[in-house]
Amino acid sequence: MKAIAVFPDQREIKLIDHPPPSVNKPTEVKLRMLEVGVCGTDKEIAAFQYGTPPNGSPYLVIGHESLGEVVEVGTAVRRFRPGDLVVTMVRRPCPHPECVACRQGRQDFCYTGDFTERGIKLQHGFMTEYVVDDERFMNLVPRELREVAVLVEPLTIAEKGLTQLWQVQQRLPWACPVTPGKPAAFCHRAVVLGGGPVGLLGAMTLAKEGFQTFVYSQEPETSIKSQVTTSIGATYVSAQDTSLVELAKRVGNIDVVYEATGAATVSFDLMELLGANGVFVFTGVPGRKAPIELDADLIMRNLVLKNQVVYGTVNANREAFEDAIRDLQMFTKKWPEAVRKLITRRYPMEQHRELLLGRAGGIKNVISIG
Repeated sequence: MKAIAVFPDQREIKLIDHPPPSVNKPTEVKLRMLEVGVCGTDKEIAAFQYGTPPNGSPYLVIGHESLGEVVEVGTAVRRFRPGDLVVTMVRRPCPHPECVACRQGRQDFCYTGDFTERGIKLQHGFMTEYVVDDERFMNLVPRELREVAVLVEPLTIAEKGLTQLWQVQQRLPWACPVTPGKPAAFCHRAVVLGGGPVGLLGAMTLAKEGFQTFVYSQEPETSIKSQVTTSIGATYVSAQDTSLVELAKRVGNIDVVYEATGAATVSFDLMELLGANGVFVFTGVPGRKAPIELDADLIMRNLVLKNQVVYGTVNANREAFEDAIRDLQMFTKKWPEAVRKLITRRYPMEQHRELLLGRAGGIKNVISIG
C-alpha cells in the first residue's frame, strides 16, 4: 500500500510501497485512512530535524493528525464497528512500571521520556492507506464532522492547555461577576500568539470560554486569518501594524497568553508584558536556532511579584480528544464558515513534496488518502 515516508540516513522523503497491516490481537481495529493534516512537526521531520523510525526500519511513515474509517475489528472490540469514523491518539505509554503517568493512561505526562509517538518517534504514522491500532487509543467521531474532523488532533492542544489553565487559576479568585438578568461581560483577556490552525482553534476555545480574545499574527488585517478571527467575535491584530507594547496597551491586563508559533523571540518579548496573576501557555517547539537575548531579570521579577505562571503543554490524553470532538461539533454549529476556512486545501498523496518541502500557504493543508 502507498505511504509517505522519510529516510533519515539517506535524507530522503518519498512515496513508498509499505506492507499493509493486519488485525492480530482481539482489541485491534483496522482503519482505512481518509485524511491526514500537515503541520509544522511534519515539515520539521521532513527537514530531518528529528523523527525516529521504528527499530529495524530504515524509514518512518509520517503524519499524526488523522481521520480514518473502521474497516475491521478484533473479536474483543466493543467501542467500534465497521463504518465508524475515528481519530487516533498519537502518543503511546512507556514500558516502565515506575512511570505512574503512563500506567494511568496519562502518557502525555510521561516521566521517563521513553514513550513512542505515531509518525514522530519509533512508530509509523498515518500517511498511509491502512492503519491498525488498539481500540483504547481511538476516539469515535460523529459522521456529521466528516469534513472537518481532521482538525480534532490540533484542537486537543488547546483543550488540554485550557483544562490546565482552569486548574491553575483555582489558586486565586478568578470567577467573572454575574448580574442576574444581564448577559455575562468579558472579565478575562487572552492573547493568542500566532494565527495558524493551533492558534485559531485555541482562539475559538478561548472565545467559547468567555475570554475577550485577541489574535496577534504576522499576516495583514485583510488576511483570511483575520476574517476567521473576527467571525468568531475575537479581535485580530497584525504584527505589521502593531508592536507588542502597543498590543499590551490595547488589551489591558493580559490574563492569558496562548502561544502557538514556536517563535522564541516574540514569545519571550510578550512574556515581559504578561499581566498580574497571568498565565503564559507554551504550545510551540522552536527550531534549532541561535540563542536569543532576553531580560531575564524582568521576567523573573514579574513572575514573583505578579504571581505569574508559565507552563508548556504537549500531546493530549483521551479527555482532551473527547473535549475536542465535542467542541468541534459546537464550533461547526456556531461558526460554520470559520471552521470551514481553517482547511485551506486538500492534496493527493502524490503532491506531498509540495506540502512538506514547499511553501504551501493558507491555514491547514491536508493530505487526502481515502
